[in-house]
Amino acid sequence: MQNAIAVGNRLYLRPLTRADAAALVPWVNDPEVTRTLAVGSRVMDVRAEEVFIEKTNASAHAALFGIVVRGTDQLIGSTGLEQIDFRNQSASLSILIGEKSVWGKGYGTEATALVVQYAFGELHLNRVQLHVYEYNLRAMRVYEKVGFRREGALRQEHVHDGRFWDTVVMAILREEWESVNA
Repeated sequence: MQNAIAVGNRLYLRPLTRADAAALVPWVNDPEVTRTLAVGSRVMDVRAEEVFIEKTNASAHAALFGIVVRGTDQLIGSTGLEQIDFRNQSASLSILIGEKSVWGKGYGTEATALVVQYAFGELHLNRVQLHVYEYNLRAMRVYEKVGFRREGALRQEHVHDGRFWDTVVMAILREEWESVNA
């Protein structure tokens, strides 16, 4: 395990580096992978991804990690915390499982649990929130398994396949996480 910051049963999280950009680019340019993500529509190249990784790693208000399979060290996605607000002890979570061959194997649940553990255990935050499109039912189930609760919706905030969809706001609080992980 290279530079692991959180270790689970099958995965570990490690900081993303410029060297990971080449692996990420095909994922962020694949409409099947990004249909559930809040990403722009422009095509990313390796240099743009390197700049994004460097900029995020330099920020005191973000933490970006690679999702890596233990044993093989295969990078299968990325996750992280954005908009980290140390004063209010909160952050927004993002996650991408880009390697389609591992979809449906529970890696998203484990990676989400690991980044939430990092948020509460290492950063001492009180709240982690996220936005998820209402048509992404699989992701909502993952987040609920980890302990996130639905707080509300940004009505018809997102257009996909020619129709308007709500963006669901979900969050988990430190006390909820501690009660499940005590």
